[in-house]
Amino acid sequence: MSLDAVRAAGPFEPLDYAPAYRRVAAAIAGRIADRSFGEGEPLATETQLAAQFGVNRSTVREALRELESEGLLARRKGTKRMVVSRPSTAGLANRLSSALALQSVTVTEVWETLLVLEPQLAEAAARRRTADQLAALHQAAGRFAAPLPTSSGVHAPAFGVDAVVEFFSALGAATGNRALQLAHEPALRLLRSSLTLMIDRVPQARARIATAQRRLLAAIEARDAEAARNWMTKHIRDFRRGFELAGIDMASAVDVAA
Repeated sequence: MSLDAVRAAGPFEPLDYAPAYRRVAAAIAGRIADRSFGEGEPLATETQLAAQFGVNRSTVREALRELESEGLLARRKGTKRMVVSRPSTAGLANRLSSALALQSVTVTEVWETLLVLEPQLAEAAARRRTADQLAALHQAAGRFAAPLPTSSGVHAPAFGVDAVVEFFSALGAATGNRALQLAHEPALRLLRSSLTLMIDRVPQARARIATAQRRLLAAIEARDAEAARNWMTKHIRDFRRGFELAGIDMASAVDVAA
């Protein structure tokens, strides 16, 4: 929407009730959500917004701070002026995974979510991936397959877990579907804690993950959507078996901090 169209929408209406800063934040967020304010567009100054809403500048400042923390606003470099932004996928995923953890989501629930989503992601990636996206998948798989670092002959704990999560994230990006990415990224962050516990308790876990990644890469490279779906289904089912062998209680709540 053009600036002229935004101006035609008129100023914000004064607020009648408290908490004022949240009402200010909600009103501005509404304009951002309906795209009346485009990405990168500067907001009015704090003084101007305070006059429009009929509140103190401190109220506006608190509202802008809240919207900035949510990723809807950002400060233009070298100035205090706020511009419209868009939350990053990582930021949204972190907030959603934290919310899920607060709901005491279990290992089983995370695993079932991945069993539904990941085969679909693998199939879509096989159909749509670009050369660069395929390269990102190979890079993640290569990181996981790298030799384990040692210190005094002892393996670093849970080495490679981040590479596994990176592989799944790269798979999501290769689908070209942002809604699917946003749906599965929070689950990946919750997967990390159980995978960290399992990966070095089950002797065959690393080899089986590496094999699954190689098979998935071959299918995605060949654009064989059926093989990609089938191998991902097998891969995710293998995780549950690994959790059980590691003695992880499938009914236990996941830990987002791991």
